[in-house]
Amino acid sequence: MPVVDFQGFCAMLDAANEAHYAYPAINISSMTTANAALAGLASEKSDGILQVSTGAGQFASGLQVKNAAHGAIALAEYIHRAAEDYDINVALHTDHCHPEKVDGFLRPLIAETVARRSRGQKNLFNGHMFDGSVLPLKENLAASQELMRICKDNEMILEVEIGVVGGEEDGVDNSGQPAEKLYTTPEDMVATWEALEPIGGRYMLAATFGNVHGVYKPGHVQLKPSILRDGQAAVAERFGDQARFDLVFHGGSGSGLEEIHETLHYGVIKMNIDTDTQYAFTRPIVDHIMTNYSGVLKIDGEVGVKKAYDPRAYLKKGEQGMADRIAQAARDLKSAGRSLDL
Repeated sequence: MPVVDFQGFCAMLDAANEAHYAYPAINISSMTTANAALAGLASEKSDGILQVSTGAGQFASGLQVKNAAHGAIALAEYIHRAAEDYDINVALHTDHCHPEKVDGFLRPLIAETVARRSRGQKNLFNGHMFDGSVLPLKENLAASQELMRICKDNEMILEVEIGVVGGEEDGVDNSGQPAEKLYTTPEDMVATWEALEPIGGRYMLAATFGNVHGVYKPGHVQLKPSILRDGQAAVAERFGDQARFDLVFHGGSGSGLEEIHETLHYGVIKMNIDTDTQYAFTRPIVDHIMTNYSGVLKIDGEVGVKKAYDPRAYLKKGEQGMADRIAQAARDLKSAGRSLDL
């Protein structure tokens, strides 16, 4: 199916909210990882979200160019074509864009969508994430308000983050943050609603409850999903049940199923998946290299084995490994078998 439009994305989020499941939001950085994401979702008849970070955009544009916006545009255009061959609904989103990268990443992508709309074409991306968590809350929300107005005018969904997701991802290291910054307060969530709701449009909130980017051994990360419950309750008490947020779970790699499922009842409708799929992609490639060591390398003057060192030989295995992990994510998040007929 074609990449969904604004109404289709909203319908996806509404369905997840009503039935208490979440969509895998898969970070992709190449045509191969995009294919893995689409195949993994389709194998479980799950709709989902494909997203591009600034680092992925840089990588996709080439080592000599490193233009995050150009790379993201190229990936998005490819996904628009590739998605038509699958019987599921997918939305396109961007991941963590920090304030210093807004002008070089978000604004060019938004401008591309504005240009497409002027020609009667669909939006390039369905939504964008602004991560202003490095700023004081007041400044974060002021910047979010400006982007919210632009997204509303162009039928895009904005994702904002309050609180800090710990760990390191895409070159941003939050491992030294004070513990209290890893936990969003009910007051923070009320302030976010008051800042964004009057603007209109639709948005998602990445509230933090001890989640950390990367993957760690059991016991290292102290998740407190009850923070999401308490924040939603505070917002509902002030503004009514209809004010509850669409929540996003960042840094979920390595989390237990019990914790994941608990968050679904508190309004999580999107869970970002990156670290686990990176490993799932890389492991079969390493196995291929080690199993075919003498064929991949020209050892002792030999010629090697072309079928072993042809990049397609091992990239296909990486794609399948990543697709299998995404299928598991759809089952874990209870989106499997729920693709909407939009």
